[in-house]
Amino acid sequence: MARRTRADKRAAPNLRRRRHRREPKRRFILFCEGERTEPAYFGAISRVYRGALISVEIVPAVGVPYTIAEKAVERARTLGLDRRSRRKKESFEESDQVWAVFDRDEHPNFDEAAALCERGGVHVGRSNPCFELWLILHEKDYDRAESRHEMQKILATLRREYDRDSGKTPDCDEMIDRVEDAEERGERQLENREQGGNPYGNPSTTVGRLTRAIREAAKLAGG
Repeated sequence: MARRTRADKRAAPNLRRRRHRREPKRRFILFCEGERTEPAYFGAISRVYRGALISVEIVPAVGVPYTIAEKAVERARTLGLDRRSRRKKESFEESDQVWAVFDRDEHPNFDEAAALCERGGVHVGRSNPCFELWLILHEKDYDRAESRHEMQKILATLRREYDRDSGKTPDCDEMIDRVEDAEERGERQLENREQGGNPYGNPSTTVGRLTRAIREAAKLAGG
């Protein structure tokens, strides 16, 4: 067998170098107040974007959203994600994200909850007035201030299978096809609230930033 010269070695493709390296799956730990709609939605997200690991923890509706923020910050601290935490993260935890998902509705301490999350290394998926606004954005642009009950009525006209009173959730698996449209509409809403000097105002939602982070993580992991 002829020996390979240095020129031959330089000319040969480096298959090892060209091989695409997948990143490990990122973990998203979500703290939510809703017992049906939010878990149904994020369950659908996890079935489509399998490259991200999603777990949903329901926080009983006592003092929410501040209670949700406290629980989320506590988890972030145990994972070493809080900047003040002394715990050393394991390599597979480097990309973990903890999110607090809560509504403005008529809850007290909404702004304080968001500030607590920011200090504690927790991302916030906030909706004003409620999570149903985020679902509406999958179907259409919407930029008019309404109450939670009115938002639920609007969603019911767009999604006939949805019935808040009976506990029926929308067909979230079908809606995920339009999640990128919802993200764009949500960002336009946020820009309008910022320009109006009321970044937390009604209507607004940052849940689209959570779904975008999940999609990007799944893409990096090849799923």
